[in-house]
Amino acid sequence: MKIAVIGAGSEEFGPASVHDIFLSDLLNKHNLEVCLMDINKQSLPGIHKYAEDVAKKLGRDQKISSTANLDEALDGANYVITAIEIKRYHYWAQDFHIPRKYGFNQVYGENGGVGGLFHALRNIKATLEIAKRMEKLCPDAWLLNYTNPLTKVCEAVNRLTSIKFVGLCHGILAGKHQLSQFLEMKEEDLEVKASGLNHITWFQSIKHKETGEDLYPKLKKREREAHWLAEWDEIALSRMLMRTYGLYPSPGANHIVEYIRWAGDFLASDKVQFFYDPNEGHPWETGKIPTWIYSLQGNPTQVPLYPEKDINLVFELGKADNREIRFSREYAIPIIEGLSCGANNSIDAVNVANDNFVPGIEQGAIIEVPAIVNENGLQPQQAEPLPEGVLGILRTQVSINKLLIEAFEENSKNKLLQAILLEPTVDSYNNAVSCMNEMIALQKEYLPELK
Repeated sequence: MKIAVIGAGSEEFGPASVHDIFLSDLLNKHNLEVCLMDINKQSLPGIHKYAEDVAKKLGRDQKISSTANLDEALDGANYVITAIEIKRYHYWAQDFHIPRKYGFNQVYGENGGVGGLFHALRNIKATLEIAKRMEKLCPDAWLLNYTNPLTKVCEAVNRLTSIKFVGLCHGILAGKHQLSQFLEMKEEDLEVKASGLNHITWFQSIKHKETGEDLYPKLKKREREAHWLAEWDEIALSRMLMRTYGLYPSPGANHIVEYIRWAGDFLASDKVQFFYDPNEGHPWETGKIPTWIYSLQGNPTQVPLYPEKDINLVFELGKADNREIRFSREYAIPIIEGLSCGANNSIDAVNVANDNFVPGIEQGAIIEVPAIVNENGLQPQQAEPLPEGVLGILRTQVSINKLLIEAFEENSKNKLLQAILLEPTVDSYNNAVSCMNEMIALQKEYLPELK
């Protein structure tokens, strides 16, 4: 079995993937080859050595290789795991600030809003290069994709290639943690089912794993008793959505707010995300990328007036050689164990093409639902119907995603404009056109040619 890890040089994804692969007893019963691939050649020696060290500590004797050549990584692969970004914070700063310049309430910029569309165009282009080479070099392999914007990237793979794929995200675990806090229960005692789109899924069932008790009545009671300021940036929006639509959404405000026009009232940190003084030049011009603040958790403004080094991440990641070797709680390896090793695993969330899994959402659109995986394959589970108000939110995003893929496939600037004008944050035609043109000019090196 050959597993190719694309984007292996990243500080978080690479070590986590290495841990999961070598911690799996089922995988390591196979004659396994792990190929670590990254276009950043400088990052490869470090992750290669780290993989060898982890394998040695765990007593695994498997083949480990690394390469900056995509074809070499894909040739003969059974599974391809992808988590890629292009100059992440350089372009994320543009995705965030340029739409705001034109009056659009862009938040975060990873998956939604005008910024999310351009983030998607960049990563769709890069991901399709991988998928198209897979069609030539390993056409029967599975693509297990973590790359964001997950729904949009998977939509492109589904509509424009023949590759088997599944999109994976741990966001539901954040929502499950929030539920455990409200209910004052351990996460492992909760049995949940959620459906929707990635980064805006809705818990339709919350039960006690042992007794089967429906915990929704208790959740709604405890939410009413909770203080409003508690973890405001993470859960205030989710609380208001549950009060309004009856279901608790996941994973948290920073992601959900990208899809809802009025949700900015429930996010306080958006004023300091990627903050810089424009009078000193834009970060994509100066090279000084502003501090990425995800939320107000951990009091991110409590930093020294004169830090010893630049602080680009509030939650700085530990060096790989100091990491604890443990399972990441990501889903790629449990899926491989099911498909190739005889395991019978339950997966909280998979992103696949809708085949009657989510009623009320267009067939073929990428949706997120629970799944079972075993020797019979990946089996997404059918969800209960969602409330019409929730479906209305989701259907708008389904249309945006569809138009975006058509824009990419047809090199159509007009289709991209149609998608932009559907975005809930956009409220001006003239500004939408101007914003689109500026973003295209700034990012044209990594975008498809748009005519």
